[in-house]
Amino acid sequence: MSRSLLVTGGAGFIGSNFCHYWLNAYPADTLVVLDKLTYAGNEENLKGCSEYQHFHFVRGDICDQSTLEALFAQHCFDTVVHFAAESHVDRSISGPDAFIETNILGTYALLKVAKQFWLEGSPVPSHRFHHVSTDEVYGSLGAEDPAFSETTAYAPNSPYSASKASSDHLVRAYAHTFGLRVSTSNCSNNYGPRQHAEKLIPLTIQKILNAETIPVYGNGSNIRDWLYVEDHCRAIDLILQSGDEGEVYNVGGENEWRNIDIVTVICEHIDQRFASDVSLANEYPRALFHQGRSSTELINFVQDRAGHDYRYAIDPSKCHDKLAFRPEEDFHSGIAKTIHWYLKQNTQG
Repeated sequence: MSRSLLVTGGAGFIGSNFCHYWLNAYPADTLVVLDKLTYAGNEENLKGCSEYQHFHFVRGDICDQSTLEALFAQHCFDTVVHFAAESHVDRSISGPDAFIETNILGTYALLKVAKQFWLEGSPVPSHRFHHVSTDEVYGSLGAEDPAFSETTAYAPNSPYSASKASSDHLVRAYAHTFGLRVSTSNCSNNYGPRQHAEKLIPLTIQKILNAETIPVYGNGSNIRDWLYVEDHCRAIDLILQSGDEGEVYNVGGENEWRNIDIVTVICEHIDQRFASDVSLANEYPRALFHQGRSSTELINFVQDRAGHDYRYAIDPSKCHDKLAFRPEEDFHSGIAKTIHWYLKQNTQG
């Protein structure tokens, strides 16, 4: 039986990868992307999706209730996968207003309309509202602290993570109070194709290719758990298919790395690519490798970010036990695929 999905923020990094994944896996489903196309949204990320008969793109704001109502009425959604969010911590420090508006008020608007169409009038009993959140809502860990589980107390430290924590609570409240059928996933740091250039991994790749200094906060000792984006998409699929309503699932990559080690590995992978493919010299003539130098020479430690959380780590036990989910990519395989994608995009464009 085919489904009808609304994917908010589907032109962004994780959302667009999910759309490609879902349309390939379930081509008979209706999939509607609603995206405001802010700086982090790019319709090019959805290139190829329009080849599917039941794919539709709508430029719009999740805070606009009339737009939401019109889409629900037209497409009779039974599933919402809610990615739309402001997500860059640095931007939340310099300008938190957009984070409050999109992440809190936008989620609230979406919940209101879902409740209206799924629980009132002619109820849709098989509906599902899946909310995509972050491990940052749990705060920061010390080096020896146990990883975040689904029962870890919330302790957000940035305006970004505080706004996501608020949206998590709203989703839970709509399930508990009104009976909306929901699920939530809190993921670790994602990486892979189509990520905005302001994020650490694509930023590092671009800096290496252009022989520009690579900024690393503090001494680079901050630790993150890295999840390849397609693994994340598979996890959401499993949650929608097999996850229990009302439950929270922490989705991690089981790949804890210090930031400085991430940057160093990327430098080494790209230098190896230059060594094995001489044609790249024409595409990236400025790269240090062509001067007989290592890309690691570009690393530059800069003043640390305000309130920089030391470590995030996910305890994936629930996903393992309940969904049989394990990531297919370790960091070395995932970063190789990621670098290949960026090199291919640059040489094509």
